[in-house]
Amino acid sequence: MDSFVAPAGRLDLDTSGLLILTNDTQFAERLTNPDHHIPRTYLMKCSTLLSDEDLQKLGAGVELTDGPTRPAVVRRVRDSGKYSHIEMTLTEGRNRQVRRMIEAVGSKVLKLTRIRIGPLGMGELKIGKWRELTVAEVTALKNHKH
Repeated sequence: MDSFVAPAGRLDLDTSGLLILTNDTQFAERLTNPDHHIPRTYLMKCSTLLSDEDLQKLGAGVELTDGPTRPAVVRRVRDSGKYSHIEMTLTEGRNRQVRRMIEAVGSKVLKLTRIRIGPLGMGELKIGKWRELTVAEVTALKNHKH
């Protein structure tokens, strides 16, 4: 018997990266309910060079139209020419939140990829490909404490 699988969460149309599919509704709820604080890590290319102060603001949380964001872990990966490449880890998943946070510090996201959900990273998985999670990975996601 085949099982119906559904995504645990979502990616915006113009965002790529890691997406977990499951047939376990409790597992999906654990991954998607913001009360569980499951971190999601994104790698992005910004349309401008972000200052250290911009990164500190993003890390402390910024004010959006639907209220302040939770603190985030923000790291400069590199600057190239007129662009900053940063990694940001969030524990909430509001609609277009990463893009709105970057806009709140005066820049725009040119490219956005989700590279990690909790302890699970994309690794060598290529765009458009999938694989089954190991028992250890499922256990790690179920037991993840932020």
